[in-house]
Amino acid sequence: MRERDVASEAMNQHLVTRLRAARRPVVLTGAGMSAESGVPTFREAQSGLWARFDPMELATPEAFERHPQRVLDWYAWRRELVARAKPHAGHRALAHWEAANPALWVITQNVDGMHQRAGSHRVVELHGRIDRDRCHHCAAVAEPPAKACARCGGPLRPDVVWFGEMLPEQALRQAFQAVVEADLVLSVGTSTLVQPAASLPEEALAAGVPVVEINPEATPLSDRVDHWLPGTASAWLPRLVAVVTRESQY
Repeated sequence: MRERDVASEAMNQHLVTRLRAARRPVVLTGAGMSAESGVPTFREAQSGLWARFDPMELATPEAFERHPQRVLDWYAWRRELVARAKPHAGHRALAHWEAANPALWVITQNVDGMHQRAGSHRVVELHGRIDRDRCHHCAAVAEPPAKACARCGGPLRPDVVWFGEMLPEQALRQAFQAVVEADLVLSVGTSTLVQPAASLPEEALAAGVPVVEINPEATPLSDRVDHWLPGTASAWLPRLVAVVTRESQY
């Protein structure tokens, strides 16, 4: 790590200067961001009826083709969990930062739409969106509660990326372009293990872009970022945005 920040000295002047100088910031968010809102991470233990199922055996094209109703029922349950969750202070801080700097991008691995619900507009969704459907045959997007594709009549499935599927090409291209053109990248609540999203902060580092990591635990990225802020998104992002906007609170 080029400049290791620990809790006692994390908000140092070097970080403050970088935050205030950033004109093209990019924020990468992962499962830890949503977990604070009460959205279970994908690999967390299931409950009730779903306790006997392995999520990785439900979130595949093959599972949908074998047992479509089982997969749809599982996603209906997940949609209910997401609908009950609320954006937290970290989500709201990013929306506030975007209002102050419309060039800010949020690139998320999460599928819950929480950033948009908090007020962010410039959001790239790498893994899709759980509250949308798309056709399993032609990929046309549909809004629930449609039962079949209006274009080809094919079966509808959640508009999320399943195991064995490629990420949306346009979203991935947009994400990499934003990162290499950024002048500051924040990696928030992500394990930096899931590819290809994990390569985004690597691209920033290779391009000489300063990277700030916010995570309660060290990750494979932590030893190489410019600043590691140990803690949660809801604790750190409001503080950082207050520094950017020069407000005691936002």
